[in-house]
Formats: sequence, structure tokens, C-alpha cells
Amino acid sequence: MDRVLVTGGAGYIGSHACRRLAAEGFEPVAFDNFSTGWRDAVKFGPAVEGDLLDAGALAAAFAAWRPVAVMHFAALSLVGESVAQPGRYWRNNVGGTLNLVEAAVAAGVDAFVFSSTAATYGEAQSALIAETEPQLPTNPYGATKLAVERMLGDIGAATGLRSVIFRYFNVAGASEARDIGEHHRPETHLIPLVLDAASGRRAAITVHGRDYPTPDGTCIRDYLHVEDLIEAHVLGLRRLLGGAPGGAFNLGVGRGYSVREVIERACAVTGTDIPREDGPRRPGDPSRLVCDGSLAMAELGWRPTRSDLDRMIADAWAWGQGRGYER
Repeated sequence: MDRVLVTGGAGYIGSHACRRLAAEGFEPVAFDNFSTGWRDAVKFGPAVEGDLLDAGALAAAFAAWRPVAVMHFAALSLVGESVAQPGRYWRNNVGGTLNLVEAAVAAGVDAFVFSSTAATYGEAQSALIAETEPQLPTNPYGATKLAVERMLGDIGAATGLRSVIFRYFNVAGASEARDIGEHHRPETHLIPLVLDAASGRRAAITVHGRDYPTPDGTCIRDYLHVEDLIEAHVLGLRRLLGGAPGGAFNLGVGRGYSVREVIERACAVTGTDIPREDGPRRPGDPSRLVCDGSLAMAELGWRPTRSDLDRMIADAWAWGQGRGYER
């Protein structure tokens, strides 16, 4: 059975990748330091506790498990924190990824799937953001992801490492089996925060900024179901394992929702009147990020079939009612 090393395999997106890889006949090996991931989320293959900053641990993992490919999700990912602590983000996201890439090349692994972000585009000028949009990140988090994209290109040209890069927009929802889902401490993503307010886990949802240049003054984002996201990763993996070249692809559905619209839809789905309060803008937040995902559809045959906003909210709500990971 072919193995895939999944960094961040105990996290929200990484655990969904492990689930799908196992269903596709691979053995996912979750490499995680468990600083933000959950041991209870590692259900679909072995776990290796290690840190990307530990080159020795990475070399040992490649030697022990001999993966045919890497799916790289592990990263620090809080925009505001990256503004306050940029050095930590550059050290972890760029330095740690360099260790991972060099370990993969040394082990003869030439297929690498990388979790990037729409934050590499910054304050985009286009209504729908395509891969041709200039990449001008407005925060250190986006800048570190863009640096890794360029690193993969440079190292690939020198060594033959092929990479598929996915620039995500906003990911939401939970496994259809509802045995894994989104659970961060602290939570920073809009939909789980809104649902925490709906369930009484928090007093209210804070709306960060009402003066953005959007129809209702709140930020607009494109939301993608986590299962649709992972579908693209499997297609990208199979592309590389089949010997095809890599590429960079946006993942989103081409429909943006404002913060206010998400809250209103969550009220309807949950049948609750969700309390809300106003807060200041968050540093580094672009006003609008909406995806043109046509390249992934054309080249990978990807079709997002689960990414209706009400369904994403309903799946996250169902997961959240019984959630309870333990580290």
C-alpha cells in the first residue's frame, strides 16, 4: 500500500485528507507536533509526533515510512498573529517547509501537494480572482505562503520535485460522517465562531469592521466545503503520481458571502437569533476574496458539489453539537 506523509494530519483539513486518502487505498501517515492538532482526529492511519523545525525527525519519518508523496498542511495560519509575530511565521512556515522539502528530495520523493492560500493575492483588484492575479500579500501569513510557492518552484527546477499548489479561499463544514470537524483553540474562523454564539458557547459573534468597501460594509469571502477541498487534493496527488507536471490552482466556488450574510444564514439554519457585537477591523484583512476556480475544474476535473453555504453551516452545526477532541 502506497503511503502519503500528511503534515498537520491531526488538524482540521489534514485529518479530512487522511480520511479520504485511506478511502482511496493509500496509507496516510500523519506527521504533527500536536500544538494545535488533536490526537483524537488521527483515526485513519499511523501518527508520527514531530516538528517541521526538527530536520532529524523528518529524515527519520521518511526513512521509516517511505512515502510516495507528501501533502503539506502544517503551518501557522492566524493573520493577526502573523502581523504581531512575523518572525515566528517566517521561521515555522518557511524554515520548516524548507526542512520538509529537503527531506523529501533526499528520500527520493518527487510528488508534493502544498496547502497555500488566497491570502497570497492580498487586496485583489478583480471581482473573481484567477491564478493570473498579482500576488501581493497584505500580511506576513500570506507572504510566507507565497515564499514557499517560490521555494517549491526553485527547488523543483533544480531537483525534479513536482508540486501541486492549492490556494484556498475559506474552508468550512465537516466530514459527512461527522466524526471529524473544525475545532481550533482559540477559534478564529467565522462559521464556527458564529455557531459557538448560536449554541451559547460564546456570548456573541464579533463583527470585525463594518466600514469595508462592500455592499454591507463587512468582509466578503468565498466558502468551500472541506470535502470538496480534499477532493481537489486527491486529484492533484493522482496527477503527480501519474507523472504529470505540477501547477498552481485556486480552490473556491466563485460566490462571495459577507460576514453579515453568513450570520443571517446561520440564524436560519440553526433556528436561533445569534447575538452579535461590533469590533475593530483585524490587521491585514482584505475586504473581498472571491475565487475563479475554473482552472482546477478544467485541468483536474474538479467539481465542488457540497459547497452550498447552508449545507456547510448545517454540517458544521451537526459536528459542533457533539464535538470533543482530546489532545
